[in-house]
Amino acid sequence: MINDFKGKRVAVLGFGMEGISTVKFLSKHGADVIVLDRREEKEFDKSEIRNPKSLPALLRKALQAGETNPNDKNLNFKFGENYLENLDAYDVIVRSPGVKRSLPEILEAEKKGAIVTSLTRVFFDLCPCPIIGVTGTKGKGTTSSLIYEMLKAQGCDVYLGGNIGTPPLDFLDKLKSDSWVILELSSFQLQDLHKSPHIAVVLMITSEHLDYHKDVMEYVQAKRNILKFQTASDFAVINRDYLASNEADLETEGQIFKVSTERPVERGCFIQNNKVILKVQSSKFKVQSYPDEFHSCGIPNENYHRDSSKVKSFNNSGFSEDAKDVEIVDVEDILLPGRHNLENVCAGVVAAKLAGVEDKNIVQVLKTFKGLEHRLELVVEVEGVRYYDDSFSTTPETAIAAIEAFEEPEILIFGGSSKNSDFTHLGRVIRDSKNIKAIIGIGEEWSRMKREFQISNAKFQIIENCKSMKEVVLAASNAASAGDVVVLSPACASFDMFRNYKDRGDQFKEEVRRILNTTNKQITQ
Repeated sequence: MINDFKGKRVAVLGFGMEGISTVKFLSKHGADVIVLDRREEKEFDKSEIRNPKSLPALLRKALQAGETNPNDKNLNFKFGENYLENLDAYDVIVRSPGVKRSLPEILEAEKKGAIVTSLTRVFFDLCPCPIIGVTGTKGKGTTSSLIYEMLKAQGCDVYLGGNIGTPPLDFLDKLKSDSWVILELSSFQLQDLHKSPHIAVVLMITSEHLDYHKDVMEYVQAKRNILKFQTASDFAVINRDYLASNEADLETEGQIFKVSTERPVERGCFIQNNKVILKVQSSKFKVQSYPDEFHSCGIPNENYHRDSSKVKSFNNSGFSEDAKDVEIVDVEDILLPGRHNLENVCAGVVAAKLAGVEDKNIVQVLKTFKGLEHRLELVVEVEGVRYYDDSFSTTPETAIAAIEAFEEPEILIFGGSSKNSDFTHLGRVIRDSKNIKAIIGIGEEWSRMKREFQISNAKFQIIENCKSMKEVVLAASNAASAGDVVVLSPACASFDMFRNYKDRGDQFKEEVRRILNTTNKQITQ
């Protein structure tokens, strides 16, 4: 497979982090590479890609010299709105996740014989070890990181990649047959996937990215692709609390485990009496597992997925043959905030057990894992008011989860740029909530959100017309008193006022800390 690129004319569409990783990989293996990006070359001066640490020497030299055609014969660049012209001149097209697979130029090039692939597809073809793939509308990063930390606590040789961590081609050469790879996989990456992970985790699926996908069904089907190519020796971990997720079990030949925070499940993990419970009814179930030769962490040998005749039926999944309900941990002992994160915890527990992680290592991680940046992240407490950065919340569903995560009076910050979301359910949650003290509305979507919320007669304060994050945080601070929580959980994208969700969250934290510093100075004076 690697040698298939040697001497081939390969077009890399998109020059983000995945694009850079792909170019490094292809150049190393002798491909004639051209980088195609819609942005003008001058725009890269302000991009994170300009960071010298992000670029191999060859790419850095080319950009710093302002050359679109550097002297190296194997690497060329083409920027601007006509970047897809003559796409059919290339043997292979490697699409970055943000580039739509359905673009007419891509489809036409494919008709004329070009191979269309992606970094994710290439990695799946070349990876020598088991992959745990995690997808869902929200919770992918948190769940992937939980599983990674659990396997690391077990002593596994484990790598984290995909949308989170490192582009997986960057660590491909380090992988051995007894390694594990955890991948966070978006609908963009799954849309044209042709293989499935050994352990596939499907979290909540709701409508999102309708600015990218033509409709909800295309988005849902892209998510379900993670299961499509599984065999009887693979595992599917599915959230049963969401219809689109629960019905995904129709897509897999793998062994199915369900997770729920609402009710017990026959096989999998659920919440009951404020405890995380693991359950397997093994009278109906035999784990289809691995060959005789094993490494640590319950890892199969290098032929585990290539020769099904060597696969036998016995239990190496971390589940007991005679398992009943097993209490893993009390909910109060889990460090991650928010009831919604229990969905991610249950999925992470099942995936880790299937990989052979012991209970003690799972519990250790659950008691110490703080979560990810910009995901309901506690920034600081100022005069009894706690400020939370949930800037990663770009959908109504995640904003609802943030509202329901707290019992204290809440000052909520909503709004941003459009993702064509339906805010009516979020509006019902807001109207039914007893602890919302104020809402600060910002951005292009706020006027539509306000209409769909139907809050004209609301008893809480509505604050509008803030033009910057400094004004937003100042307004929140003025509205809050000791014992309240201020939560930035916008339910929208960020591109109207900020570069991205990270920039939005970083500005929020900067302004909150500015208030803290001002308060501390006043106290000491």
